[in-house]
Amino acid sequence: MGGLILTIVIGAAAGWLAGRIMGSRLDIPWQIALGILGGVVGNWIAGTIGLWAGGGLLAALVWSTVGACVLIALSRAIR
Repeated sequence: MGGLILTIVIGAAAGWLAGRIMGSRLDIPWQIALGILGGVVGNWIAGTIGLWAGGGLLAALVWSTVGACVLIALSRAIR
């Protein structure tokens, strides 16, 4: 249960950061979803290019934010 709550909190923070970095104006539920999906994408990117920074909250926040930024950029490219 604690892991799920932590995932949501990190996802919310990452979604909010990505929104600020990319100039997106999504509402809170979308920011949380974007941050959680961004965590999956960011960890995949890190593993693919061999840049795993290790575990921990800061690494999770960074990679989730990177992944969320990639998702925002992809959604803009598709539109």
